[in-house]
Amino acid sequence: MNKFIVGFLAALLVMGGIWFFADRQDEREELNANTAMIQQQIQQVGKLIVTEGYYSQVYTFKNSQKLFLSLVSANKKAMILAKAKATVEYDLRQLETKIDPESKTVTITKIPDPVVNIYPEFEYYDVTQDFLNPFEAKDYNKIKSSITEQFRAKIESSDLKNDAQERLMSELLNIYILTKSLGWTLVYNEVVIENEEQMENLKK
Repeated sequence: MNKFIVGFLAALLVMGGIWFFADRQDEREELNANTAMIQQQIQQVGKLIVTEGYYSQVYTFKNSQKLFLSLVSANKKAMILAKAKATVEYDLRQLETKIDPESKTVTITKIPDPVVNIYPEFEYYDVTQDFLNPFEAKDYNKIKSSITEQFRAKIESSDLKNDAQERLMSELLNIYILTKSLGWTLVYNEVVIENEEQMENLKK
């Protein structure tokens, strides 16, 4: 009888040990799977997020030079139709994160700054120039630089950057939703992100 009890207890211990280690193995496999899934999600958003805007402007260029002791004026002028495509980009390949599987925490350590790119095109009309004051490369460079800066000023005062930021937040929101659904915690600037509103205010 005693041998039976001892054998029965030994069998329980063996089965309990097998169950314990099997359960721990399942937990480790699930943790590894979740970690891999989060890493994949972060890699998927590691792309350029682009918001585009289109602008146009009519620009008049005039230049006059006094020659021969100011006795002769040499003039040149042109009307320029300038069009530009502007993009605001976040290079999310520069997004820096740290994943801690033990504490089930994903920490965003760096969100890249937006980059504004401007691609202008120019059409010249009513171009007139005197023989002594022709259009030169420096004139075209001056026109391009001046108009590009005017476009940049328009972009800075427009909603284009805000639109780009909203798209950025929508991408980062996918990370938040995934981590929350897996029981993980998302952290940015040492603050635990607990709701979508916090995500939307990250860069504001």
